[in-house]
Amino acid sequence: MDIMQSSLEKHKEWKGKIEVVSRTKINDRESLSNAYTPGVAQPCLEIEKDPSLSYELTRRHNLVAVITDGTAVLGLGDIGALAAMPVMEGKCALFKEFADVDAFPLCVNSKDTDEIVNTIANIAYSFGGINLEDIAAPRCFEIEARLKERLDIPVFHDDQHGTAIVVAAALLNACRVAGKKLEDLEIVINGAGSAGIAIAKHLLSLGVGNILMVDLCGILTSDEHYDNPAHNEIASRTNKNKKTGKLADAVKGADVFIGVSKPKLLTPEMIQSMNEKPFVFAMANPTPEIMPDLAKEAGAYIVGTGRSDFPNQINNVVAFPGVFKGALAVRAKDINEAMKMAATRAIADCVSDDKLTPEFILPDAFDRSVAYAVAKAVAQAAIDSGVAGLAVNPL
Repeated sequence: MDIMQSSLEKHKEWKGKIEVVSRTKINDRESLSNAYTPGVAQPCLEIEKDPSLSYELTRRHNLVAVITDGTAVLGLGDIGALAAMPVMEGKCALFKEFADVDAFPLCVNSKDTDEIVNTIANIAYSFGGINLEDIAAPRCFEIEARLKERLDIPVFHDDQHGTAIVVAAALLNACRVAGKKLEDLEIVINGAGSAGIAIAKHLLSLGVGNILMVDLCGILTSDEHYDNPAHNEIASRTNKNKKTGKLADAVKGADVFIGVSKPKLLTPEMIQSMNEKPFVFAMANPTPEIMPDLAKEAGAYIVGTGRSDFPNQINNVVAFPGVFKGALAVRAKDINEAMKMAATRAIADCVSDDKLTPEFILPDAFDRSVAYAVAKAVAQAAIDSGVAGLAVNPL
């Protein structure tokens, strides 16, 4: 039985991957009175007087909403909010399994940006953080930006920032292995959607030398005007030499290829045209831009994919559980660039020098220490950058 059929059978068996479990026993009149009426009136009144007590008197302090509109689900595209539910449940299960963060799936049946923003804003008091998931570009940029303006809890689009954090960690460790410097790198990012643009912005903050963004129209350049405002903005910050052409032109002499696009777009000949010891992060799923064996044969020094059956899996699961755990721990009002950078460096540091090889540049997804290392670093960065509600890091 292949994994698709196996997963379908398991989902029939599970009938959902998460459930709500009571944290209190209600088995007599006293316990009923404490958990519900009449005793529950007192914590309600205390929160009315001091809203910050909602973090102490409810589960809000450890609860994240995982929210989608179903328009960009995995590699499936716009399958709708209802069909996205298994993915959102899975994300919630990962939150709990890897960082003991409670998460609840919410699938919003709308493609109207105003309606989505208002829906999320109106339910935000129930949660300590908002994880946006599988929302198509460019709408995802506006939804996140507007929610960040309106809410005083972290809003984080994982497809953008979780991916960027892990890619940056992989790049840091690839440079450690290859003896390359970030500031000397020329990087090609194939796919200028939400993930590609977020990766570019995060790598620029990290201090890389130059980035070329490539989309269906070819290499993005500030000399051109694009219908997508996000393309115009990222074009103004990348491609220092105003290079033009297609993917094959972009990768000539480049140090790094990062693919968040479609299968089989990168050829062995393209890799052979790259700089010495090239890095190839081919992350299209389930079929990457080039298969790892072909990339290696063509001369790639380090190869990473999004898949678990090849070395160097570049997987958001080593990022988002710890990022939210850290943000929640100090009641952060935002997940800012300083916190994302702290997460990147914490993930990279989880691979010690004695374990670091071209085939092992990222910690294993099942290394349970990673989420806690990330959480500790993120919490401290929140405090240091002034977005934390607590002054002391409890982690």
